[in-house]
Order: sequence, then C-alpha cells, then structure tokens
Amino acid sequence: MSLKTFTIAPDPADPKLTERVRGLDQDGREIETAVTVERPLTLYLNGQEIVTMMTIGDYPDCLAVGYLLNQNMLRRDDRITGIDVDEETDTVVVRTERATDYEAKLKKKTLTSGCAQGTAFGDVMETFESVSLPTDLRLRTSWIYALSKQINLQPSLYLEAGAIHGCVLCQEDRPLIYMEDVGRHNAVDKVAGYMHLNGIPAGDKIFYTTGRLTSEMVIKTVQMGIPILVSRSGFTAWGVQLARQANLTLVGRAKGKRFIALAGTDRLVFDADTAATADEDRRHGRKGSRDDD
Repeated sequence: MSLKTFTIAPDPADPKLTERVRGLDQDGREIETAVTVERPLTLYLNGQEIVTMMTIGDYPDCLAVGYLLNQNMLRRDDRITGIDVDEETDTVVVRTERATDYEAKLKKKTLTSGCAQGTAFGDVMETFESVSLPTDLRLRTSWIYALSKQINLQPSLYLEAGAIHGCVLCQEDRPLIYMEDVGRHNAVDKVAGYMHLNGIPAGDKIFYTTGRLTSEMVIKTVQMGIPILVSRSGFTAWGVQLARQANLTLVGRAKGKRFIALAGTDRLVFDADTAATADEDRRHGRKGSRDDD
C-alpha cells in the first residue's frame, strides 16, 4: 500500500468532534470556545460485549479492531467477516470467522495510566516477550526534528479545542497516519486497527505520540511490531525497563532541538546539526510536553 504524507490527518472542522460552549474568562468577560466531544462506544466481538470506551467517535472500525488486537483478543491471522457500526446505539460489532469466548478473560482487568481510564486485561503481556523487533532500522536525528515540526504544525483537534492526545505512524521523516482521541490508548489503537485493516507493514515505521511513554504505550508499540517510539513527553521507569527488554528505541521529551533516548540507542544516527536547529516556538508547544520542562 502506497502512503503519502498525512494519508490520514485530523479534521478539526468536523462538527461532530467539537461543540461551541459559552463561558467567562479570567477577567469575567463572556467568551465562546470549542470543546472536544466525547461519547461512549460499546464494542462487541461477535455476540459478546467486550468494553465501553469513551472516544471522540471517529474511525470506530479502526478503534475496535486495534483494541482487540492490542488486547490479544483478535489474532493477526483471524479473518474478519464484518464490522458493523451503529451510530444510533453507539455500538461497533466486529465479527470473525473464528468462534471467540473471552468471558474468563473479561473478569481480570488492570486500570491503565492512560487518560479516560483505559483498561488492559490481565494477560496483556502474553505476546510481548515473543515479539522480535527488527534491528536493522535506523533513526536519523534529522527525522526526529522534521517529524516534530510537521506534526506540531498540522491542523488538529488539539489545536482547535485541546483535551486530546495524538498518535502518528511515520516512515523516515514523513508522518503518514495521524489519529487523535481523548485517551492516548484509543489513539494508538486506531492506528493499529488502520494498519491491520489496510495491510501496512510495521517493521520500517516510527511511532510518534504526544503522550507519556508509559508501560502501556511501550507494550502496544512492541505488539504492533514497530521498533521506534518517539514522544514529546516524558518517561515512566517501567516504560523504560520494558523498552530495553524488547530492544525498542525509546525517545522522549522531543521538542525543538532537544530529545532524550533511554533505550535502543544503537539505532540512532546523529546526522543533524543541533547548533543550526531552532528551538520550538512556545506558541506551538503542546500541553503534554510542557509538564517536563
């Protein structure tokens, strides 16, 4: 599949994703501002209810498939026979040729650190240790700077209304698939689902997120088979430990000319002149990254 820069990009003009709300500012003046809409989406796998997620509501098919893949409820070789989305009842049903029964698995859940209270099932690590990430891919530091600039300046729901996270599938210095949602776990699941439904290979890709580099983000990136994870934000200790275990290249606090790599540093190629690289204009800075300043 041929992908161009921003094959999928946020659509901040979509009226279903924001609402205009009146209020007062710090000086008591009346203002009107855009706020992000979130709605429930109940996911079914065949005839079984799996979970209800809070989401902005775009790309429900990708979100559903990516969620099931990242929870190991859908196998990579499963044949999907249908995906039915009903906007009136806020449901999505994924149907597979293989019969499924996850009643026992649903009883054991772990609350994740992600926004919007994401959940991961108890055996989320069952495939993590078996994944072998490609070792021949390199990450040029010039690509980090180019990706950060392009993604940061791309029109998005974040810039329109805030209260949102973004995840971007990239190749070299090109951002390809840019998904947003109220929780970063939803955004990464959307990317995973899109990749699976469109047969996009993972071994030559870079994953970029605006959120923190937690264990959840590391596990999902590894499960997707992507060898490089980059973020504007910071790290958790367990996220770093898991990245080193899986030989995932982990780059955080990437803004302007700065970044820190804490795992998989053998993939880095320092080809950029940092003296000639500009610092990030704070007008375009994202809330999630400022917490680490």
